[in-house]
Amino acid sequence: MRISIFICFILSISGVSLERYNIFDIWTNLFRPPQNENEGFIPDYNPKDGQEYDFIVVGAGSAGCVVANRLSEVPQWKVLLLESGGNENYFSDIPIFAPFLSITPMNWGYTSEPEQKACRDLRGHVCYLPRGKVLGGSSVLNFLIYQRGHPDDYNDWVRMGNDGWSYEEVLPYFKKSENIKIQELKNSTYHGLGGYLDIDHAPYSSSLNTAFKEAGEELGYEWNDPNGEKLIGFSKPQATMRNGKRCSSSKAFLEPIRFRRNLKVSKHSTVTRIIIDPFTNIAKGVEFIKNNKRRKVYARREVILSAGSIGSAQLLMLSGVGPKEHLRELGINNLVNLPVGYNLQDHVTFSGNAFIVNASGLCINDITAASPSSAAAYMMGDGPLTIPGGAAGLAFTQTEFARDLAPGRPDIELVMGAGSLAGDLLGIIRSMLGITDNWYREVYGSLPLEDRQRSFSLNPILIRPRSVGRVTLRSANFSDQPKIHPNYFEHPDDLQAMKEGVRFAQRVINTNGFQRFGTRLHSAPFPNCEGFLFNSDEYWECAIMQTSITLDHQVGTCKMGPKSDPAAVVSPRLLVHGMQRLRVVDASVIPRIPASHTHAPVVMIAEKASDLIKEDWQGSI
Repeated sequence: MRISIFICFILSISGVSLERYNIFDIWTNLFRPPQNENEGFIPDYNPKDGQEYDFIVVGAGSAGCVVANRLSEVPQWKVLLLESGGNENYFSDIPIFAPFLSITPMNWGYTSEPEQKACRDLRGHVCYLPRGKVLGGSSVLNFLIYQRGHPDDYNDWVRMGNDGWSYEEVLPYFKKSENIKIQELKNSTYHGLGGYLDIDHAPYSSSLNTAFKEAGEELGYEWNDPNGEKLIGFSKPQATMRNGKRCSSSKAFLEPIRFRRNLKVSKHSTVTRIIIDPFTNIAKGVEFIKNNKRRKVYARREVILSAGSIGSAQLLMLSGVGPKEHLRELGINNLVNLPVGYNLQDHVTFSGNAFIVNASGLCINDITAASPSSAAAYMMGDGPLTIPGGAAGLAFTQTEFARDLAPGRPDIELVMGAGSLAGDLLGIIRSMLGITDNWYREVYGSLPLEDRQRSFSLNPILIRPRSVGRVTLRSANFSDQPKIHPNYFEHPDDLQAMKEGVRFAQRVINTNGFQRFGTRLHSAPFPNCEGFLFNSDEYWECAIMQTSITLDHQVGTCKMGPKSDPAAVVSPRLLVHGMQRLRVVDASVIPRIPASHTHAPVVMIAEKASDLIKEDWQGSI
């Protein structure tokens, strides 16, 4: 009785109604109080079997939240958004906790098939591939970095036959979604004000940030806006952040419109198949499971897949849209023969190195993050917990292996982490990466605890990969996760460029800015690489293949291209070739991966796609 009275009291003071929220929403709301009237958990809708909507959006991730918002701006359109996961929570709001989220139920838990040239020394010899299973999708799991890439990345898309996707044409969509909070950028022609998505710097900085800026200047690089005129240079990360807390796609695009009457959001609803008329190839609706019950819902206008590069490809193939021979092997009736699952591209990063300094208070470790003072600062919107995924600095450069690129287009990025794997005393980062405890003991076991706590990272990222992978089905059953073959470093230039990234990191720490702290690379060799001279080219090639991991930027499995392109799955209007009323709007449509952190381009794609959909149906509103 007392519990009932307590719940009723909470409901009365928060304005919550049991008719609109389930008990899980109420419980999590207690631990994640909204910061303003535009925040608050989205009501969970329970669709009835056979219900009809104008549009059904599959996946409430970086793209799906945007599409659902923009389409429901038309009051006559009924929009249903289906999401396999549930709510964000208090911990997912904390920027520096991003690595922790990959070991929670918010992650689909994908892993690659064993790789020949990457992830060799990780658990099971496979690459961990976190993908968001939560309202907000991977924008809840990512490291919050907002970075769009180089203008020519998008001009390349046009050169591949995708009219309408040049940088000049997509820049307005980047700006449309953006609400830039960085004071010195508010008058920039490259940034937007008043959009749903807040972009800001973390309020916390240390002397490490100053050293990073000075290092860039000493090496001849500008301190710049990585989303502005020039990409190559050094900068502090711009992040999807609001008052020191994560601003996911769900928080940005869904929560402000959670009471919009023509938008329904169904959580814990896993779509298993697209319903397609086999005679007309018209997408009629979807089949999904919620509360262990299988249901069907139907779309009067379109089904829109926003399930990501893995999920959208899997759903298309399970529904009969994909490579004929592959589907035939699994007993799936092939309706349209398309190269679904091919063209998988990803950014890979080399992790594991630690740089040690001789002063305390520069680096962030488990003890710092767990301290009461850090928690108190975070509650005030400040402190080390606001560092986005622990990333304190970004740098972009072009190596000799980018000979085919114009000057100014980078192929390597450095991310400076405020801490390192050496300081991962609780094992959270190890769990995220798949690093074994034996590996950790061999590399860092002899390092004094004080040195582990005074360490940071400089991780090179291959942002212009030439290697291409593929996603295939494991079976005709949705519950069997697909086979994922990233093929990292399959192209020989990729490994060589990454090695240049390691050398770039070494040049950075050898500058005066870092040497005033006695910065040095921890020199214990990686397991299985002891046979090579430490710091030789051969050693680094070996080490890179042991612990390189994904940056969680998988794209391209439903490639955008004209009908004349034999590798294309969707048109430049994102309609599936050979199908009617079926569209894909997510990272899978990207034909060539940009030199970006892919959350920003995916939000842009969703903004543009929403306008394309409105154009296609405006005559029937």
